Amino acid sequence: MTDELETPKYVAPYKFFLAVRFENGVKNYFFGTDDDSFKVGDKVVVESLSGLEIATVTKEPTSTEKYKSSLSLAPVLRLMTLQDKRAYEMGLLDAKAALHITKEEVEKMGLPMRLLDAHYSLDGSKCTITYTSDNRVDFRELLKVLAPRLHCRIELRQLAPRDKAKAIGGLGPCGLTLCCSTFLNSFDSISISKAKNQMLSLNIPKLSGSCGKLMCCLAYEDDLYTEARKRFPRLGSTVLLKEGTYRVDSFNILSGAVRLSKDTETMILPLEELNRKLHGEEEKPKEEPKAFANHPSKSLNKGSNKPNQKEKPPKRNYPNNAKKRA
Repeated sequence: MTDELETPKYVAPYKFFLAVRFENGVKNYFFGTDDDSFKVGDKVVVESLSGLEIATVTKEPTSTEKYKSSLSLAPVLRLMTLQDKRAYEMGLLDAKAALHITKEEVEKMGLPMRLLDAHYSLDGSKCTITYTSDNRVDFRELLKVLAPRLHCRIELRQLAPRDKAKAIGGLGPCGLTLCCSTFLNSFDSISISKAKNQMLSLNIPKLSGSCGKLMCCLAYEDDLYTEARKRFPRLGSTVLLKEGTYRVDSFNILSGAVRLSKDTETMILPLEELNRKLHGEEEKPKEEPKAFANHPSKSLNKGSNKPNQKEKPPKRNYPNNAKKRA
């Protein structure tokens, strides 16, 4: 019998770790530090895979004894200085120029690329250019042309349709800002089975978001619909009632109504009433509240549907001469 190999636990070479968020990002990333004086909202310089970057602290330093991830921690170098701020602002200007140069070269070569953005690392050693395309693009010749003009390491990154919508933003069919550009940190797999589970009309254009893929919000209530469907009879099954044998055509989870059919006859019943019929229970008449059952008005108006009124004296028939004398 062989012992299973266990993944060794990562031992951080730092005393603390903190969470940061990059500019225009919504996801938190963890970095290590030996300084516990950082506060939420501080601008710091970190060492990322793309080089030096400026990020914002979103969680104060915590002891690495509580760090549970197996991913290694990159260091937080320092608080952002005035020199770092100037370098960042210069990087924004250089990125606009790099994007303009790249667009010119793409048009000359006729490449099927739609450029979105360019970004320089803080030290200017790397330029990342993002684009979208329906197919894979051979941009090796483009890199050869750009390298002597930009004088740095260049990365051309193709974005998927969902990443494109996340980067650009916009409004969804609901009228609110896209979920992916506000609070979604990752994309879950969305299949047409979720729409079927929620009994939605399988109209792909209406079920698709700005990215052209199925909307992420189809996953939000899918578990609730799965649980609610357990209370209803299965579609296509038959139910035996006193009136005959019916087939379950459809049901509405929100209203709780079940549609039954038999030959040319159709009947819609609330789920509670259908369950009573299936169990042979008679519907009990509604009882009046005890507070009104013995009310005095009941005895006064017994046998009458009119509300209680003061009794008027009977009319008297006077002779004509007596009426004149009065």
